[in-house]
Amino acid sequence: MSRKIRWGILSTANIGRERVIPAIQQSRNGEVAAVASRSLDRARAFAAGLGIPRAYGSYEELIADPEIDAIYNPLPNSEHAPWSIRCAEGGKPVLCEKPLASDADETRRMVEAFTSRGLSFAEAFMYRFHPQTVQMKRLVDEGAVGQIKAISSAFTFSIRREDDIRLNDALAGGALMDVGCYCVNVMRLLTGEEPHRAGAVAQFGASSRVDESLAGVLFFPSGAVGHFDCGFRTFRANFCELRGTDGRIVAEPVFNMEPDYAPTLRLWRGETYETISVPAANHYTLMAEDFAEALLENRPPRYAPADGIRNMQAIDLLYAAARA
Repeated sequence: MSRKIRWGILSTANIGRERVIPAIQQSRNGEVAAVASRSLDRARAFAAGLGIPRAYGSYEELIADPEIDAIYNPLPNSEHAPWSIRCAEGGKPVLCEKPLASDADETRRMVEAFTSRGLSFAEAFMYRFHPQTVQMKRLVDEGAVGQIKAISSAFTFSIRREDDIRLNDALAGGALMDVGCYCVNVMRLLTGEEPHRAGAVAQFGASSRVDESLAGVLFFPSGAVGHFDCGFRTFRANFCELRGTDGRIVAEPVFNMEPDYAPTLRLWRGETYETISVPAANHYTLMAEDFAEALLENRPPRYAPADGIRNMQAIDLLYAAARA
């Protein structure tokens, strides 16, 4: 490739500091050129700690920087849409953290802001780029387990601080928005279908008013049923199990793993059982490289932004069921 994509980081969020910025810095086709915060002092300290050349005291300055080719947006969920749209208006492609917005209607407005301007836009579901996910999807598509009948998944952890933004209703927090969205996404990815009906039960925090735990069921047109649970108050879980007419696949962990961890897929084909070793990979780096490559080669990112709309539609169905 002739050059590297120069990334700007919209905020000093922990996910950027701990995961995405180091991943971009390790990528073959990208570099982190600037970071912005509402506090210039905070931006400068953040930049100094991560070796980022430029720091801005406002998001507007970063968007206006002509030397920034793409922006990564890890702001709170409620801020994804307004600031991503501002980036589109400023001519900047965006890789936006999941979930894309607060609901499907807001997501549609985001996608339109980019597609109408011919700009790249993608949702940062990094797990989709891991070799394990690619292998699991290939096995399913090749018919290794026959027709899919059931998918189960869980993504849970115990939250550390009661002032965590994920417990903030005004910022579109909640377990389904933060971790359950992965369970929804992997079910849609593996079935290749969109759920037409949902059921859910949730425990909403008395003070937070967000769903601190939620169990959901998704019904797909082929007859496949997906069931999952997600939460902030339970010991960690991170897996996906798929059962078909002829076999079964288990992946654990599936959504989040360290870059040096080499996972093992477990596969049953009828009465034959095998384990499939998967190479270690930094799925954040692979995601950033795909987005940068799309810009450099003038092609769409691997996953179209419309997928984010459909994922949010499923989340809307689940919330409606839980609140009912």
